[in-house]
Amino acid sequence: MVSLTKSKQPRKQRKALYKAPLHTRNKLMSAVLSKELKEKYNKNSLPVRKGDIVKILRGDFKNIEGEITKVDYKKYRIHVEGALNKKQDGKETLYPIHPSNVMIVKLEDSDERRFKFLDRK
Repeated sequence: MVSLTKSKQPRKQRKALYKAPLHTRNKLMSAVLSKELKEKYNKNSLPVRKGDIVKILRGDFKNIEGEITKVDYKKYRIHVEGALNKKQDGKETLYPIHPSNVMIVKLEDSDERRFKFLDRK
């Protein structure tokens, strides 16, 4: 995880997480790339985005592959198709998952600006 402050104190780390600006939150919402994508882009991880296809690596929904339908920067969670939570009244809702628990399998490539990091090298 990215250290937000120079302090090691958990309370200050937590406070920094809660008060983090949007550009920092985006970086914290990163997920590991699959082997093929790592070789292609020479990067280990990238921030997740709506439309990316991810594989869940941890938790009750392990090994489920699906598209990201929502990215919640306020709560640091993403919603993946297929990871459904059954409620008491029978309704199904999307289960929030932290992006560190998923692996990006296919990137959503409609935005050219997302890949500008390749030109920097």
